[in-house]
Amino acid sequence: MYLMCKVLFMLLISQVYSSPRKKSYSEIKSCNVGNLAEEIASYDSVVRDIMNYVVSGPFKRKTYDELEKFVDKFGARISGSQVLEDSIDYMIKLTQDEDLTDIVTEELEVPHWVREQEKITMLKPRSKNIAVLGLGKSISTPPEGVTADVVVFSNFEEFDNASIEDVKGKIVLFNPIFTTYHETSPYRTHGAARAAEKGAVASLIRSITPFSINSPHAGVQHYSENVTKIPTAAITLEDADLIKRFYNRGEKVVLNIKMHSSFETKTSRNTLIDLKGTKNPEKLVIVSGHIDSWDVGQGAMDDGGGLFVSWAAPIILKRLNLIPKRTVRAIFWTAEELGFVGVNAYAEKHKNESHNINFIMESDEGTFAPRGLSVAGTQEARCIIAEILKLFESINASTLIETDRPLSDIAFIVQNGIPGASLHNANEKYHWFHHTEGDTMNVENPEELDLCTAFWTAVAYIIADISVDIPR
Repeated sequence: MYLMCKVLFMLLISQVYSSPRKKSYSEIKSCNVGNLAEEIASYDSVVRDIMNYVVSGPFKRKTYDELEKFVDKFGARISGSQVLEDSIDYMIKLTQDEDLTDIVTEELEVPHWVREQEKITMLKPRSKNIAVLGLGKSISTPPEGVTADVVVFSNFEEFDNASIEDVKGKIVLFNPIFTTYHETSPYRTHGAARAAEKGAVASLIRSITPFSINSPHAGVQHYSENVTKIPTAAITLEDADLIKRFYNRGEKVVLNIKMHSSFETKTSRNTLIDLKGTKNPEKLVIVSGHIDSWDVGQGAMDDGGGLFVSWAAPIILKRLNLIPKRTVRAIFWTAEELGFVGVNAYAEKHKNESHNINFIMESDEGTFAPRGLSVAGTQEARCIIAEILKLFESINASTLIETDRPLSDIAFIVQNGIPGASLHNANEKYHWFHHTEGDTMNVENPEELDLCTAFWTAVAYIIADISVDIPR
């Protein structure tokens, strides 16, 4: 299964990390959903009940407090690790304690890449230690490391114009200025393979972030077939710019890179929690987030917050005895960070049931103040979701962004025509902490997490309960 997922990952990764195509919001404003608008408006009292229960009632700070205990107990949860499996067991027990017992786990093979020794030393034009984080599944260097001159490129266009002689035997540093994650992350995912094609002995990237306090950012990369694998790592904005300044002045920059890691496959699990529908239990409204994290930081923001708002949705609905017509299913994806392995396994296992997915949602770009949803689907589907979002104008969460590829796991499901959405939230500083040691509980806010929880729960309930399926 893991090998099949790897192939799917290689085929689809460029689509997920490319810029989402957004359409004009004016089309949504002119939607006419007929009598359905009145039906959706009738859920206003349900929205208020859920909001009150979460924001000021018995569930106040519950999401934050449970996330805090989870993060403090387990910390980082790298794919294939025992701590990840223990955290899955913990979430199952936490759910059972809420008297929600319709829980299924589905086993799959996942990559287990373990970071060990990592050190970069600048030898010329002066001696300096360079902060470093190896990129996921990078190969190791020889024990003595790799020592070579550095050649710097600001973008792939500059690199493409360079000759093989300019690159061969060198360490390539890709130093693009951050624009958006989708535009800049290909330097991380594809940089090593591109550099190796011209004979580079190692590759480095400027961390994919707009802001740094000398903090390198981890992330997955992928090697191309029939291209030599070379060690690859991220360095900080500060060190990348220092190297570039030396390079631009014509000074030779020599680095020694020592990296050692191990790689194998392990068994992990996707976790499925169902609140069965009363009328059409076979039809699913899925809320989801991934439970694994990188091995740096604590995975509080990426994706502990998304995990816990999705955990909370069926819990809150059960507590309030709001059982919708369709089933609300919470899914905790495993092994997202090292290649969307969990979601690909789920999609393959359930491919003959995909017609029953009415709508799928994922939170994986922060759980800060909710602003609305980023929605993929037909124009009619978006019109219905836009009508639902009108119920959240009071918390400034009524924005609908049209995209063909909501992030991140569910992109591999919605590409087959299944309507879905990711959480749109006030995450302007998300990539400051993304994939770093700074991803801790300090970046989470209990009030904003409550708003996300209430919003996520109420949207899922309405979609699962209205009289019509979301059209495809």
